[in-house]
Amino acid sequence: MNCNTYTWKRSLTGLLASVLFLAGCTGLGSMEKEIEAMGLEATPEPLILRGNQVELEISGKFPAKYFGKKVSIEATPVVTWEGGSSSFDMQGFQGEDAAGNYTVVSYESGKSFSYSSAIPFDPAMEDASELAVQISGRQGNKSASFDPIVVGAGVITTPLWVQSDDQFIPVKDEFQRVITYTQEATINYSVRSAVVRSGELRDEDWKALTALMKLSVEADSVTITGASIESYASPEGEIALNEDLASDRASSAAEAMTRGMKRMKLTADDSFYALVPKGEDWQGFKSLMQSSNIEDKNLILRVLEMYTDKNKREEEIRNIAKTYKEIEKDILPALRRSQLVVSYDVEGYTDEELRNYSMSNPDMLTADELLFAATLFDDMNDKLTIYQSAARVHADDFRGYNNAGCCLAEMGRMNQAWELFEQALELDRNKAVVNNVAAIMRKDGDIDGAMKLLNEAAGAGPEVGYNKGIILIQKGDYASAISNMGRVSTVNVALAKLLNGDAGAAKTTLENAGDDSAVAHYVLAIACARLNDSAGVKKNLSQALAKDPSLRKKAEKDLEFRDVREAIGM
Repeated sequence: MNCNTYTWKRSLTGLLASVLFLAGCTGLGSMEKEIEAMGLEATPEPLILRGNQVELEISGKFPAKYFGKKVSIEATPVVTWEGGSSSFDMQGFQGEDAAGNYTVVSYESGKSFSYSSAIPFDPAMEDASELAVQISGRQGNKSASFDPIVVGAGVITTPLWVQSDDQFIPVKDEFQRVITYTQEATINYSVRSAVVRSGELRDEDWKALTALMKLSVEADSVTITGASIESYASPEGEIALNEDLASDRASSAAEAMTRGMKRMKLTADDSFYALVPKGEDWQGFKSLMQSSNIEDKNLILRVLEMYTDKNKREEEIRNIAKTYKEIEKDILPALRRSQLVVSYDVEGYTDEELRNYSMSNPDMLTADELLFAATLFDDMNDKLTIYQSAARVHADDFRGYNNAGCCLAEMGRMNQAWELFEQALELDRNKAVVNNVAAIMRKDGDIDGAMKLLNEAAGAGPEVGYNKGIILIQKGDYASAISNMGRVSTVNVALAKLLNGDAGAAKTTLENAGDDSAVAHYVLAIACARLNDSAGVKKNLSQALAKDPSLRKKAEKDLEFRDVREAIGM
């Protein structure tokens, strides 16, 4: 038991001794002989802020034959400070024969009691207040009031060290340095032929493919990487013939493309092509028939699907084609083909180009290029400029507004940040933006509204949990704060652990935080004080005061250091 706890117990003992005097016992002297039997316990001592409340608990026992049968008493703990006071709830007790509705105390057996109450915190209570109990008693027509009995030194306000280091979430870009595209072309063949006709190479799709080849020669940023070729035969021929024909058509299409590339001085080896001969295209036939204007198309397809023997079905297709000339003229020729899908990569701007263009000509860049370019700058003002350009050039993309807001928030320009977050939210209720709005809202004092938004933002990132933790510290739910804030090492995480009763973990967190601020050293000094580490208190408190001399006035009155003042010379 430290000396302050003992002093409080003695004070409370004096309080109840006065109560017994009112009860009309044999005398104060006889009471004092037995006073220790009451075993008074009061917690916390000193009082400590939790959430926005100051809580108090007192427990003890009235010994047998102490409480007069006709006595009633009222006890009210009061926190006082210069210019003001605040009272806890009054607790009343009465003897067995006293009139009233207070808790009855048996004269013969006595009674155990416990008391708990809370009052709203007033900043004036901090450190300089004191806790006293005001007593009044009555026995019959007699009443008496006693001078207030001081039982506590004041209110510890360590929870007020919570830091406004709410975390904002910039939305990541989707910039890709190299983007893969495809270009398609189709080569159609004559019946039972795999020869690429010259007219096919004059079609628009082949001209577009030729233009791509030329572009890959002229532009270093464009590279053709490969081609997949699927080839087919129409389903009226023999199965074995169609399979060979499809394979030959795949090869002839590859050869045609290779010749075109060679003219451009491009090379393509066997690995460049993926040849996929499909044989007869029965599915393609059905699809074209369904989309045709042939009057009996549904009947024709039902009849053809009745044949399980593919050779018989091919024979029937040939017969039907003689009757329905559209099949022979339009449908079957369209199935004799090779389909080329050519893949090519386009490499985007270099980092240096992006840095230059984002500042000199942002209008030429995509939203993702601008968002990525901002990450190439270290100066916050440069980042802000680029994100603002992204918001202007791509006004329908919420990311520019959001990320510019994050820059402004980091620069302490919260009102401007709020405006941009609101604009971003109008475009997209993205969870990252919701988190950022919640962070501003908490800083403005609306912690309940902020928590509601943070619940909505769940999943946006660990920043959401950290921001919840700040609110939970403010609400006095320290265990939940710790579980929400994760494994990061900050003053707030250390503070939550300290207030949750684990000063050792708080000390370790701060030692790993790499935070050399005055606040970090001050909170570390408190942790050391709770660990009875006077040397640690002296070292860290000295560093805190060296960095912020204005903290000396706080430290001189801070009840966290009451047991080490002599050791640290304060």
